[in-house]
Amino acid sequence: MPDACILGIESSCDETAAAVVSSGERLLSNVVSSQIATHQPYGGVVPEIASREHLRAIVPVVRQALEQAGKTFDSLDAIAVTQGPGLAGALLVGISYAKALAFALDKPLITVNHLEGHIHAVLLEQRQKTAAERPGEKFQFEFPVLALVVSGGHTHLFLTQEQMNAENQATWRYQNIGRTRDDAAGEAFDKVAKLLGLGYPGGPVIDALSRYGNARAVKFGPAQIKHSNRGVARDQQTPFDFSFSGIKTAVLRYVELEGMRPAIAARQQALAKIAKPNAENIRPLCDQKTLDLVASFQYSVVEDLVAKTLEAADARNVRTLFVTGGVAANSELRARFEREAERAGLAVYFPSRKLSTDNAAMIAAAAYPKFMARDFADAEFSAEASLKL
Repeated sequence: MPDACILGIESSCDETAAAVVSSGERLLSNVVSSQIATHQPYGGVVPEIASREHLRAIVPVVRQALEQAGKTFDSLDAIAVTQGPGLAGALLVGISYAKALAFALDKPLITVNHLEGHIHAVLLEQRQKTAAERPGEKFQFEFPVLALVVSGGHTHLFLTQEQMNAENQATWRYQNIGRTRDDAAGEAFDKVAKLLGLGYPGGPVIDALSRYGNARAVKFGPAQIKHSNRGVARDQQTPFDFSFSGIKTAVLRYVELEGMRPAIAARQQALAKIAKPNAENIRPLCDQKTLDLVASFQYSVVEDLVAKTLEAADARNVRTLFVTGGVAANSELRARFEREAERAGLAVYFPSRKLSTDNAAMIAAAAYPKFMARDFADAEFSAEASLKL
């Protein structure tokens, strides 16, 4: 396959990212400018602020990515950018910059679905690992692949197959066989953390605190999914859909019944005095009841994710699992998937924690098959906040 150096740009939410990837499998640079500290006081991402921060960061981030890769603008073969899904204003910053850059350099412009990018993060790192450990060999896995993309904004199960296009180039075809009907898993983590006064983002804090709690202390029932929930048509519903709004409500009910409000208020006041709170700051502010609740919540969410994914793999005769997205960095999720997949005789792959969260390396990697197929964007495309895969 011919070598192609692609600059990827990602701005779908609150990270401004740029990366250079060669031929979809060699990571030359990966730069991420995070806005966590900016949004922390608000307990979540504020779209207008996110857009302004992207405007400030996009130019220096791209320059840094090129410098780290030892590349110039002229040495690039193509520009790739996230088209969606995501925050419309945030997406437009990356798209506008990518369009201007591609026009000025007379380079092909490739649009990438953010969700497909997360899947290709797994491929990128596994290909790199194979090349380093066994030079000359390619990363081998068995189709179909079942990909769980689980993050702050998405919880989807995709059944993926490889197919050849008219130019005899391999492309991936995706079938969405499971989705969340309400909150995404990462969103549930953030909302529960906010409810308990644990700060933002909630996922990493809950993961760190859970190891000090009893995961069986609070019993949460399995999610009960109603038909036609949140406007999901009956013919689009599957047995592998997820729902996390119920467990969020159950945590709220437990807080009220156990009289935990005063302790939460005290913890919030204490954290307000800490410039950059983290799990080490927060743990001394949590009693055992809170730690048990957090551990039980995480256990229940992970149980649902793992059980439905393995059920779908069995139903669709899948032997290979990809687990990716921000929540794939969760240590309990990784451990449970590795253990249960081994029992079921399945191969399971994750991206590194660095490439689990939003980044541009995954965008550049996902763009390579499109580059080979000459699937380039026209000048009229725009951001699609609800883009489907």
